[in-house]
Amino acid sequence: MSVTNSIRSEREIFVQLAGTGSYLPGNAVPASEINRYLGELTEAPEKIRKWLSRIQPLMKEMLDVEFYHFAIDPEKRTFTEDNITMSVKAAKKAISDAGLQASDINLIVYGSAHQDQMPTASVRIQEQLGIGQCGEISIHANCTSAYKALLVAFDMIRNGRYTTALVLSSSMSSSELIAEYYNQPLVTREELFLRYFLSDGAAALVLQSKEKKENGLFVEQVYMESIGGNKPSAMGNKRPAYWMNPKTEFEKGYHHLAQMFQEELRANFHEQDGSVFLKGLKRMIDKYTIDLSHLRFFQVNFPSKHITELVMDECESLGINRNTLYTRMSTMGYIGPPMALLCLDKIKKEEELRNGDQILSFVTEVSKFMQAGYLIQNFSKI
Repeated sequence: MSVTNSIRSEREIFVQLAGTGSYLPGNAVPASEINRYLGELTEAPEKIRKWLSRIQPLMKEMLDVEFYHFAIDPEKRTFTEDNITMSVKAAKKAISDAGLQASDINLIVYGSAHQDQMPTASVRIQEQLGIGQCGEISIHANCTSAYKALLVAFDMIRNGRYTTALVLSSSMSSSELIAEYYNQPLVTREELFLRYFLSDGAAALVLQSKEKKENGLFVEQVYMESIGGNKPSAMGNKRPAYWMNPKTEFEKGYHHLAQMFQEELRANFHEQDGSVFLKGLKRMIDKYTIDLSHLRFFQVNFPSKHITELVMDECESLGINRNTLYTRMSTMGYIGPPMALLCLDKIKKEEELRNGDQILSFVTEVSKFMQAGYLIQNFSKI
Protein backbone atom coordinates (compact mmCIF):
# COMPACT_ATOMS: atom_id res chain seq x y z
CA MET A 1 0.00 0.00 0.00
CA SER A 2 1.39 3.42 -0.95
CA VAL A 3 1.87 6.21 1.57
CA THR A 4 -0.76 8.30 -0.18
CA ASN A 5 -3.36 5.53 -0.10
CA SER A 6 -2.68 4.82 3.54
CA ILE A 7 -3.37 8.47 4.37
CA ARG A 8 -6.35 9.08 2.11
CA SER A 9 -9.76 8.72 3.73
CA GLU A 10 -12.47 6.53 2.22
CA ARG A 11 -14.80 9.52 2.18
CA GLU A 12 -14.33 12.48 -0.17
CA ILE A 13 -12.77 15.51 1.47
CA PHE A 14 -13.74 19.04 0.42
CA VAL A 15 -11.60 22.10 1.09
CA GLN A 16 -13.29 25.20 2.44
CA LEU A 17 -11.85 28.70 2.38
CA ALA A 18 -12.62 29.24 6.05
CA GLY A 19 -10.84 32.53 6.66
CA THR A 20 -9.02 35.33 4.85
CA GLY A 21 -6.83 38.24 5.85
CA SER A 22 -4.60 40.87 4.28
CA TYR A 23 -2.22 43.59 5.36
CA LEU A 24 -0.90 46.68 3.58
CA PRO A 25 1.84 48.64 5.36
CA GLY A 26 1.73 52.34 6.12
CA ASN A 27 -0.52 54.95 4.60
CA ALA A 28 -1.61 55.06 0.98
CA VAL A 29 1.18 56.73 -1.00
CA PRO A 30 0.09 58.77 -4.05
CA ALA A 31 1.95 58.10 -7.30
CA SER A 32 3.54 61.54 -7.10
CA GLU A 33 5.31 60.50 -3.87
CA ILE A 34 7.01 57.33 -5.16
CA ASN A 35 10.41 58.97 -5.51
CA ARG A 36 10.24 60.39 -1.99
CA TYR A 37 9.65 56.91 -0.55
CA LEU A 38 11.93 54.90 -2.80
CA GLY A 39 14.58 57.63 -3.03
CA GLU A 40 15.97 59.68 -5.90
CA LEU A 41 18.58 58.04 -8.10
CA THR A 42 21.05 60.91 -7.98
CA GLU A 43 24.09 58.81 -9.00
CA ALA A 44 22.54 57.02 -11.98
CA PRO A 45 23.83 57.87 -15.47
CA GLU A 46 22.39 61.11 -16.83
CA LYS A 47 20.60 59.40 -19.73
CA ILE A 48 18.89 57.05 -17.25
CA ARG A 49 17.76 59.93 -15.06
CA LYS A 50 16.32 61.73 -18.09
CA TRP A 51 14.53 58.56 -19.13
CA LEU A 52 13.06 58.19 -15.64
CA SER A 53 11.66 61.72 -15.74
CA ARG A 54 9.93 60.89 -19.03
CA ILE A 55 8.67 57.42 -18.14
CA GLN A 56 7.09 58.11 -14.75
CA PRO A 57 4.03 60.07 -16.02
CA LEU A 58 3.60 57.54 -18.85
CA MET A 59 3.64 54.68 -16.33
CA LYS A 60 0.93 56.38 -14.27
CA GLU A 61 -1.28 56.59 -17.35
CA MET A 62 -0.56 53.00 -18.45
CA LEU A 63 -0.99 51.42 -15.01
CA ASP A 64 -3.90 53.53 -13.72
CA VAL A 65 -2.61 53.25 -10.14
CA GLU A 66 -3.44 56.12 -7.80
CA PHE A 67 -1.92 54.82 -4.55
CA TYR A 68 0.82 52.46 -3.39
CA HIS A 69 1.91 50.98 -0.06
CA PHE A 70 5.54 50.86 1.04
CA ALA A 71 6.93 49.51 4.30
CA ILE A 72 9.34 52.43 4.47
CA ASP A 73 9.84 55.45 6.70
CA PRO A 74 10.82 58.00 4.01
CA GLU A 75 12.48 60.35 6.48
CA LYS A 76 14.57 57.84 8.45
CA ARG A 77 15.18 55.71 5.30
CA THR A 78 14.41 52.55 7.28
CA PHE A 79 11.97 49.70 6.76
CA THR A 80 8.95 49.49 9.04
CA GLU A 81 8.05 45.86 8.19
CA ASP A 82 9.48 42.78 6.54
CA ASN A 83 8.04 39.70 4.82
CA ILE A 84 7.59 37.91 8.15
CA THR A 85 5.90 40.70 10.11
CA MET A 86 3.47 41.46 7.27
CA SER A 87 2.69 37.76 6.82
CA VAL A 88 1.99 37.31 10.52
CA LYS A 89 -0.37 40.30 10.57
CA ALA A 90 -2.30 38.95 7.59
CA ALA A 91 -2.29 35.44 9.12
CA LYS A 92 -3.77 36.62 12.42
CA LYS A 93 -6.64 38.27 10.54
CA ALA A 94 -7.30 35.10 8.52
CA ILE A 95 -7.20 32.85 11.60
CA SER A 96 -9.59 35.18 13.44
CA ASP A 97 -11.89 35.33 10.42
CA ALA A 98 -12.05 31.51 10.46
CA GLY A 99 -12.99 31.54 14.15
CA LEU A 100 -9.87 29.57 15.06
CA GLN A 101 -6.77 29.83 17.21
CA ALA A 102 -3.23 29.67 15.85
CA SER A 103 -2.84 26.32 17.61
CA ASP A 104 -5.53 24.89 15.28
CA ILE A 105 -3.21 25.27 12.27
CA ASN A 106 -1.39 22.05 11.39
CA LEU A 107 0.11 23.11 8.05
CA ILE A 108 1.74 26.38 6.90
CA VAL A 109 2.52 26.95 3.23
CA TYR A 110 4.21 30.23 2.34
CA GLY A 111 4.84 31.58 -1.15
CA SER A 112 7.00 34.53 -2.20
CA ALA A 113 8.68 35.85 -5.32
CA HIS A 114 12.12 34.71 -4.12
CA GLN A 115 14.00 34.30 -0.85
CA ASP A 116 17.40 33.30 0.42
CA GLN A 117 17.06 33.48 4.21
CA MET A 118 17.88 30.65 6.61
CA PRO A 119 15.81 29.48 8.42
CA THR A 120 13.11 29.75 5.80
CA ALA A 121 10.09 32.05 6.06
CA SER A 122 7.49 29.38 6.90
CA VAL A 123 9.16 28.39 10.16
CA ARG A 124 9.74 32.02 11.11
CA ILE A 125 6.02 32.65 10.63
CA GLN A 126 5.27 29.52 12.67
CA GLU A 127 7.42 30.85 15.50
CA GLN A 128 5.84 34.31 15.45
CA LEU A 129 2.37 32.77 15.60
CA GLY A 130 3.38 30.62 18.57
CA ILE A 131 2.64 27.30 16.86
CA GLY A 132 4.78 24.65 18.52
CA GLN A 133 4.42 21.91 15.93
CA CYS A 134 3.01 21.77 12.40
CA GLY A 135 3.92 20.89 8.83
CA GLU A 136 5.44 23.73 6.83
CA ILE A 137 6.70 24.49 3.33
CA SER A 138 8.21 27.61 1.72
CA ILE A 139 7.85 28.14 -2.03
CA HIS A 140 9.48 30.80 -4.17
CA ALA A 141 8.28 31.03 -7.76
CA ASN A 142 7.65 34.70 -8.49
CA CYS A 143 3.95 35.51 -9.04
CA THR A 144 2.93 31.84 -9.25
CA SER A 145 4.18 31.18 -5.72
CA ALA A 146 0.90 32.09 -3.99
CA TYR A 147 -1.02 29.76 -6.30
CA LYS A 148 1.47 26.96 -5.69
CA ALA A 149 1.17 27.47 -1.93
CA LEU A 150 -2.60 27.14 -2.35
CA LEU A 151 -2.18 24.05 -4.53
CA VAL A 152 0.07 22.27 -2.02
CA ALA A 153 -2.27 22.99 0.90
CA PHE A 154 -5.34 22.04 -1.17
CA ASP A 155 -3.89 18.68 -2.19
CA MET A 156 -2.54 17.87 1.27
CA ILE A 157 -5.93 18.48 2.85
CA ARG A 158 -7.74 16.47 0.17
CA ASN A 159 -5.50 13.46 0.67
CA GLY A 160 -6.09 13.55 4.43
CA ARG A 161 -2.56 14.45 5.47
CA TYR A 162 -3.65 17.72 7.16
CA THR A 163 -6.99 19.24 8.16
CA THR A 164 -6.32 22.97 8.68
CA ALA A 165 -3.83 24.91 6.58
CA LEU A 166 -2.55 28.47 6.63
CA VAL A 167 -1.63 29.69 3.13
CA LEU A 168 0.34 32.93 2.98
CA SER A 169 2.18 35.20 0.62
CA SER A 170 3.99 38.48 1.12
CA SER A 171 6.03 40.89 -0.95
CA MET A 172 8.58 43.49 0.14
CA SER A 173 9.28 44.78 -3.37
CA SER A 174 10.44 48.12 -2.01
CA SER A 175 13.53 46.52 -0.49
CA GLU A 176 14.83 45.87 -4.04
CA LEU A 177 13.66 49.20 -5.42
CA ILE A 178 14.99 51.79 -2.99
CA ALA A 179 17.81 54.02 -4.21
CA GLU A 180 20.18 52.67 -1.55
CA TYR A 181 19.87 49.12 -2.91
CA TYR A 182 21.35 49.87 -6.32
CA ASN A 183 24.89 50.29 -7.53
CA GLN A 184 23.53 53.35 -9.26
CA PRO A 185 26.21 54.00 -11.92
CA LEU A 186 25.42 50.53 -13.35
CA VAL A 187 21.62 50.68 -13.44
CA THR A 188 19.72 50.09 -16.66
CA ARG A 189 16.20 50.94 -17.77
CA GLU A 190 15.13 47.31 -17.34
CA GLU A 191 16.28 47.42 -13.69
CA LEU A 192 14.33 50.60 -12.90
CA PHE A 193 11.14 49.85 -14.82
CA LEU A 194 9.74 47.97 -11.80
CA ARG A 195 9.92 51.00 -9.47
CA TYR A 196 6.65 52.44 -10.73
CA PHE A 197 4.19 49.61 -10.29
CA LEU A 198 5.36 47.26 -7.51
CA SER A 199 4.12 47.72 -3.95
CA ASP A 200 4.35 46.00 -0.54
CA GLY A 201 1.79 43.81 1.22
CA ALA A 202 0.71 40.37 2.44
CA ALA A 203 -2.34 38.13 2.39
CA ALA A 204 -3.37 34.85 4.00
CA LEU A 205 -6.01 32.14 3.74
CA VAL A 206 -7.14 29.44 6.14
CA LEU A 207 -8.26 26.20 4.49
CA GLN A 208 -10.18 23.47 6.33
CA SER A 209 -11.33 19.97 5.45
CA LYS A 210 -15.10 19.51 5.27
CA GLU A 211 -17.45 16.59 4.61
CA LYS A 212 -19.99 18.70 2.71
CA LYS A 213 -19.94 21.72 0.43
CA GLU A 214 -22.23 24.15 2.16
CA ASN A 215 -22.25 27.57 3.72
CA GLY A 216 -19.09 29.07 2.27
CA LEU A 217 -16.39 29.24 -0.36
CA PHE A 218 -14.72 26.02 -1.48
CA VAL A 219 -11.55 25.49 -3.48
CA GLU A 220 -12.54 23.50 -6.55
CA GLN A 221 -9.28 23.35 -8.50
CA VAL A 222 -5.75 24.75 -8.52
CA TYR A 223 -3.58 24.61 -11.64
CA MET A 224 0.07 25.14 -12.49
CA GLU A 225 2.41 24.72 -15.43
CA SER A 226 5.65 26.06 -16.87
CA ILE A 227 5.98 26.86 -20.54
CA GLY A 228 9.40 28.47 -20.19
CA GLY A 229 11.52 25.51 -21.27
CA ASN A 230 12.20 27.06 -24.65
CA LYS A 231 11.79 30.72 -23.76
CA PRO A 232 14.41 33.13 -22.41
CA SER A 233 13.98 34.61 -18.95
CA ALA A 234 12.28 38.01 -19.07
CA MET A 235 12.71 38.87 -15.39
CA GLY A 236 15.34 38.15 -12.76
CA ASN A 237 18.75 39.03 -11.39
CA LYS A 238 22.23 37.92 -12.43
CA ARG A 239 23.08 35.97 -9.29
CA PRO A 240 24.61 32.55 -10.02
CA ALA A 241 23.39 29.36 -8.30
CA TYR A 242 25.94 29.72 -5.53
CA TRP A 243 26.80 32.35 -2.92
CA MET A 244 28.89 35.28 -4.12
CA ASN A 245 31.06 37.61 -2.14
CA PRO A 246 28.56 40.41 -1.32
CA LYS A 247 31.08 43.11 -2.26
CA THR A 248 31.71 41.52 -5.65
CA GLU A 249 27.98 41.05 -6.21
CA PHE A 250 27.34 44.73 -5.54
CA GLU A 251 30.27 45.89 -7.65
CA LYS A 252 28.98 43.88 -10.63
CA GLY A 253 25.33 44.81 -10.03
CA TYR A 254 24.31 41.16 -10.05
CA HIS A 255 21.72 41.82 -7.32
CA HIS A 256 19.69 44.23 -9.47
CA LEU A 257 16.23 42.87 -10.33
CA ALA A 258 15.40 43.51 -13.98
CA GLN A 259 12.37 42.98 -16.19
CA MET A 260 12.48 43.05 -19.95
CA PHE A 261 9.75 45.11 -21.60
CA GLN A 262 8.62 46.35 -24.99
CA GLU A 263 9.70 44.03 -27.80
CA GLU A 264 11.66 41.53 -25.69
CA LEU A 265 8.65 40.76 -23.52
CA ARG A 266 6.04 41.07 -26.25
CA ALA A 267 7.81 38.56 -28.50
CA ASN A 268 7.64 35.84 -25.87
CA PHE A 269 4.24 36.64 -24.38
CA HIS A 270 2.32 36.94 -27.64
CA GLU A 271 2.43 34.03 -30.07
CA GLN A 272 0.80 33.61 -33.48
CA ASP A 273 -2.22 31.74 -32.15
CA GLY A 274 -2.73 33.88 -29.03
CA SER A 275 -0.96 34.94 -25.86
CA VAL A 276 0.65 32.38 -23.58
CA PHE A 277 -1.83 33.56 -20.91
CA LEU A 278 -4.86 32.75 -23.06
CA LYS A 279 -3.57 29.32 -24.05
CA GLY A 280 -2.62 28.45 -20.46
CA LEU A 281 -6.01 29.55 -19.15
CA LYS A 282 -7.71 27.49 -21.85
CA ARG A 283 -5.69 24.43 -20.84
CA MET A 284 -6.84 24.89 -17.24
CA ILE A 285 -10.48 25.30 -18.28
CA ASP A 286 -10.33 22.23 -20.51
CA LYS A 287 -8.47 20.09 -17.97
CA TYR A 288 -11.06 20.64 -15.26
CA THR A 289 -14.10 21.10 -17.56
CA ILE A 290 -14.91 24.47 -15.99
CA ASP A 291 -18.39 25.80 -16.73
CA LEU A 292 -17.89 29.56 -17.11
CA SER A 293 -21.62 30.30 -16.97
CA HIS A 294 -21.29 30.53 -13.17
CA LEU A 295 -18.29 32.90 -13.27
CA ARG A 296 -18.83 35.94 -11.03
CA PHE A 297 -15.30 37.29 -10.62
CA PHE A 298 -12.24 36.88 -12.86
CA GLN A 299 -9.02 37.96 -11.17
CA VAL A 300 -6.22 38.56 -13.68
CA ASN A 301 -2.98 38.80 -11.75
CA PHE A 302 -1.14 41.34 -13.90
CA PRO A 303 0.58 44.58 -12.85
CA SER A 304 -0.57 46.65 -15.82
CA LYS A 305 -4.02 47.88 -16.76
CA HIS A 306 -2.89 47.97 -20.39
CA ILE A 307 -1.87 44.29 -20.43
CA THR A 308 -5.00 43.30 -18.53
CA GLU A 309 -7.20 44.98 -21.13
CA LEU A 310 -5.40 43.18 -23.96
CA VAL A 311 -5.79 39.86 -22.17
CA MET A 312 -9.49 40.50 -21.53
CA ASP A 313 -9.98 41.09 -25.26
CA GLU A 314 -8.69 37.54 -25.80
CA CYS A 315 -10.56 36.00 -22.89
CA GLU A 316 -13.89 37.05 -24.32
CA SER A 317 -13.29 34.35 -26.96
CA LEU A 318 -13.48 31.78 -24.14
CA GLY A 319 -16.84 33.11 -22.98
CA ILE A 320 -15.46 35.23 -20.12
CA ASN A 321 -17.50 38.40 -19.71
CA ARG A 322 -15.34 41.52 -19.40
CA ASN A 323 -17.59 42.72 -16.58
CA THR A 324 -16.38 39.85 -14.37
CA LEU A 325 -12.87 41.37 -14.16
CA TYR A 326 -11.92 41.96 -10.51
CA THR A 327 -8.98 44.13 -9.50
CA ARG A 328 -7.88 46.28 -6.59
CA MET A 329 -4.61 47.51 -8.11
CA SER A 330 -5.63 51.15 -8.53
CA THR A 331 -5.76 51.67 -4.74
CA MET A 332 -2.66 49.73 -3.70
CA GLY A 333 -0.32 49.15 -6.63
CA TYR A 334 0.70 45.66 -7.62
CA ILE A 335 1.84 43.66 -4.58
CA GLY A 336 2.96 40.65 -6.63
CA PRO A 337 2.16 37.09 -5.45
CA PRO A 338 -0.06 38.15 -2.49
CA MET A 339 -2.48 39.90 -4.86
CA ALA A 340 -4.00 36.52 -5.80
CA LEU A 341 -4.90 35.93 -2.14
CA LEU A 342 -5.69 39.52 -1.23
CA CYS A 343 -8.45 39.68 -3.86
CA LEU A 344 -10.07 36.64 -2.24
CA ASP A 345 -10.00 38.46 1.08
CA LYS A 346 -11.74 41.48 -0.46
CA ILE A 347 -14.32 39.38 -2.32
CA LYS A 348 -15.15 37.29 0.75
CA LYS A 349 -15.61 40.31 2.99
CA GLU A 350 -16.98 42.95 0.63
CA GLU A 351 -19.08 41.17 -1.99
CA GLU A 352 -22.46 39.46 -1.65
CA LEU A 353 -22.06 36.05 -3.25
CA ARG A 354 -24.89 33.91 -4.57
CA ASN A 355 -25.08 30.13 -4.49
CA GLY A 356 -22.91 28.72 -7.27
CA ASP A 357 -20.91 31.90 -7.92
CA GLN A 358 -17.38 31.15 -9.10
CA ILE A 359 -14.10 33.04 -8.64
CA LEU A 360 -11.47 32.28 -11.28
CA SER A 361 -7.90 33.58 -11.18
CA PHE A 362 -4.96 33.09 -13.53
CA VAL A 363 -1.44 34.44 -13.82
CA THR A 364 1.52 34.39 -16.19
CA GLU A 365 4.80 35.36 -14.56
CA VAL A 366 7.69 36.32 -16.82
CA SER A 367 10.84 35.22 -15.00
CA LYS A 368 10.47 31.91 -16.89
CA PHE A 369 6.84 31.92 -18.02
CA MET A 370 5.37 29.87 -15.21
CA GLN A 371 1.56 29.96 -15.07
CA ALA A 372 -1.04 29.10 -12.46
CA GLY A 373 -4.69 29.53 -11.57
CA TYR A 374 -7.43 28.63 -9.14
CA LEU A 375 -11.18 28.12 -9.20
CA ILE A 376 -13.23 28.78 -6.06
CA GLN A 377 -17.00 28.40 -5.77
CA ASN A 378 -19.57 29.63 -3.30
CA PHE A 379 -22.09 27.20 -1.80
CA SER A 380 -24.99 28.58 0.20
CA LYS A 381 -26.23 26.70 3.24
CA ILE A 382 -28.73 24.01 2.29
